[in-house]
Amino acid sequence: MPVSRFGVSLESDLLSALDDYILVNKFPNRSQGIRHLIEKNIVETKWKCNHIVAGGIVLTYEFNKNNIQAKIVEIQKAFTDVILSVQHFYISPDKMLEIIAVKGKSYKLTELSDCLIAIKGIEHGKLIMSKVE
Repeated sequence: MPVSRFGVSLESDLLSALDDYILVNKFPNRSQGIRHLIEKNIVETKWKCNHIVAGGIVLTYEFNKNNIQAKIVEIQKAFTDVILSVQHFYISPDKMLEIIAVKGKSYKLTELSDCLIAIKGIEHGKLIMSKVE
């Protein structure tokens, strides 16, 4: 894809914040950092417009507590139309990492992740979405 060049004027505090962002995220240059921020904004706008997106829901939990796996499965049954795959990894003798691959309208994926993350005993939960189209 051809690249277009343009100039950007920023106040010194915004430029400093951009440089910090680039450093923290290990982008090779400002162009890569700006490109990433623009693409992220496009994806987030699509989420709000309920376009079709794909992504993953990442959960960590102690699988022996509160019958948590049964609760997760029960919720997943109501969302089989957007769940592509589920993977379980034992990250310690008591802890599980679960990754749920999903594809569908952003509001439905957000609803699923909110239901899962709200389960008592989920230590960490995060939904990551990316544009499909």
